[in-house]
Amino acid sequence: MVGKRMRHIGRYRDIASALIRNGFGFVVEEMGISQFLSLPQKAFFGRKTEHHSKTIGERVRLVLEELGPTFIKLGQIASTRPDLLPEEIISELEKLQDRVPPFSFDEVREIVQSELGGEIEKIFRHFDHAPLAAASIGQVHQAVLHSGEKVAIKIQRPHISKVIETDLEILQDLAVLAEHRLKWAAKYQVRDMIEEFSKALRAELDYTIEARNADKFSKQSANEQAVYIPKVFWEYSTKRVLTMEYVEGIKLNEIEKLKTNGYHLDHITEILSKEIFRQIFMDGFFHADPHPGNVIIKQGGIIAFIDFGMTGRLTSDMKHHFSSLVISLMRQSTDGVMKAILRMGIVPEDIDLKQLRADIEDLREKYYGVPLHQVSIGEAVNDLFRAAFKHSIKIPSDLTLLGKTLLTVEGVVEKLNPDFRIIDVAEPFGRRLAKERLHPKYIAENAWKHVTDYTELLMDFPAYVAEVASLMKRGRLRHEITIPELDLFLKKLDRISNRLSFSIVLLAFSIIMVGIIIGSSMGRQSTLLWKIPAIEIGFGVATLMFLWLLFSIFKSGKF
Repeated sequence: MVGKRMRHIGRYRDIASALIRNGFGFVVEEMGISQFLSLPQKAFFGRKTEHHSKTIGERVRLVLEELGPTFIKLGQIASTRPDLLPEEIISELEKLQDRVPPFSFDEVREIVQSELGGEIEKIFRHFDHAPLAAASIGQVHQAVLHSGEKVAIKIQRPHISKVIETDLEILQDLAVLAEHRLKWAAKYQVRDMIEEFSKALRAELDYTIEARNADKFSKQSANEQAVYIPKVFWEYSTKRVLTMEYVEGIKLNEIEKLKTNGYHLDHITEILSKEIFRQIFMDGFFHADPHPGNVIIKQGGIIAFIDFGMTGRLTSDMKHHFSSLVISLMRQSTDGVMKAILRMGIVPEDIDLKQLRADIEDLREKYYGVPLHQVSIGEAVNDLFRAAFKHSIKIPSDLTLLGKTLLTVEGVVEKLNPDFRIIDVAEPFGRRLAKERLHPKYIAENAWKHVTDYTELLMDFPAYVAEVASLMKRGRLRHEITIPELDLFLKKLDRISNRLSFSIVLLAFSIIMVGIIIGSSMGRQSTLLWKIPAIEIGFGVATLMFLWLLFSIFKSGKF
């Protein structure tokens, strides 16, 4: 680890300096990285007034912008996770802009020829030198194949993979260090957070993943006449170069141009909304970044999606839980919402269910009496995910990405047609999915799945027992019992055991006395033992014991 730090010490210094400049010098100091970076103590102070005039969220955003592409992309990914980060930070991360200058055509030529194995003039009939768009990971150029087909080519920025891997390696190291030294970092499980975000960012570096996503969308929407997915040219695509059909049309954010060309905005909003919910509820695979720049209206009002780098996947159970959540929200059912949330995420053992219910009730009051058509489903879902965050419930990343997607679609729809309410489109899909779960075929398939799972469990049971027995023999089997207010519990247990013992003694004494009485009556002998009236004395003792037992029970107040 020390070797890695020394190898990238310049980058460590950049990160530490950015944190200090934006008022997070205490984090650098508490983590102890100021020592091996040899940072001057005066760097931790100064410009205090400026820092205090900005919120924590603003300062986090400024740090990420200052540190460049890797951190900006991580911030954008993190903005989709209201279950992991507070609302004030999420709102600032959403403002991060991926604006960078384009790289030169000479570098474009070198990358394309290296990846496709030939001269650029021989592979393409025409290749535009000026890019259509530039971003932190890559930029897009228009070209024409020798077949005459127009294509859009995404080329990865030179050396960006190495830069990102270095930054991610440093972030992993800092996350481990933070969890060891800072309580809040351990609470928020910063290391797991960085690992999850890193996985998503590495996926964006592999353009073949985006190409497969496009192919999958194409197959899913094959029967949708009003939806179009551009073709992938696999023979001209690699991990660093992606060649897709160039889509001609009007972008969704060019509203005036759409009106001028005679397009009906209400028709476009309906098609867009239905397609997104079809992807979510029916296919379980959805375009997670449907902002206006990624949706193009082709001739005839056909909606074309582009840029498939960010997608979401929902399992059958996720789809069911989400549909249950939507229906419960519409019915304003606290119980239904609570069940859906608890089934969606990983619930901590020490969760306070009463407080969770109270928080959901507070949210219900927020939307109580508000007409359904005025409720933002995306905002409501994200509010619930924030409530889950408060109680440390881990929601799957694809579900939180879904909440972000819904907010994006609602924003687009509102600009196109303010009177259109997306929840009206969502409800039929949710009910359809709920009905499908009651279909005999689904029930049979689900039952068979459980039978298979239980059969495998029973088959593996002997092996589990043998493993436990082996651990017991070696003395390695550990168990832990945690009981709140243990001392009070032990005292009560001690009282119970004392009373039980007393009752047993009383019962035994009574049996002995009954035996003496029966024996003396059958033998017609005196009840005097060694000139002592045993029965009379025994009866008196038994009576006193019985009265003492009754007194102690009455004193406890519990019968």
